[in-house]
Amino acid sequence: MKKVALDEIMGLERYEQARDECRKRIIALKKHRRVAVGDEITFVFENHDTMWFQIQEMLRAEHLGDLDRVREEIEVYNALIPDPSELSATMLIEITEESEIRKRLVSLIGIDQAVTMDVGNGVLVHAEFEAGRSKEDKLSAVQYVRFRFSDAARRAFLDRNQPVRLIIDHPNYRYHALLDGALRDSLAEDLEAA
Repeated sequence: MKKVALDEIMGLERYEQARDECRKRIIALKKHRRVAVGDEITFVFENHDTMWFQIQEMLRAEHLGDLDRVREEIEVYNALIPDPSELSATMLIEITEESEIRKRLVSLIGIDQAVTMDVGNGVLVHAEFEAGRSKEDKLSAVQYVRFRFSDAARRAFLDRNQPVRLIIDHPNYRYHALLDGALRDSLAEDLEAA
């Protein structure tokens, strides 16, 4: 998948003028790239456009115009764009009760070993989590996840006769979600582009 290039980035003033339209477009796009797995965890599958938007928003929030800092932001977010035969996602642990956040996050330690995608035909793709976001006594509520597909897994995902499920099998959180409809179509486009 194409990475974000420096010449795609709008200056702060130009982006401010276009921001409302950009936000509407990205919200519509993410609607077809988001899936809830259970009642506390959501995955948003990333691509070039979602990361372009994140870069623009970060530059806006931090008032960054310095070219070297802009390049740094591009490099950071480009690392989250999937490579060929991959899907990548931001996994959000959404705990609404503030007094329960720490306790609930601690109870989910080890979740980075508990996420798989069942792409049919008995083929599982194990999630690879970004290092450093989970420790023995602490878990970040935002995780970056990558699914690397073998040729067989990619073919199985693209076979519309096979159901695809995103599975979390953690002792304190066991749920799965079917990836179908517009979500699956969107993710299949990413894999077909490989």
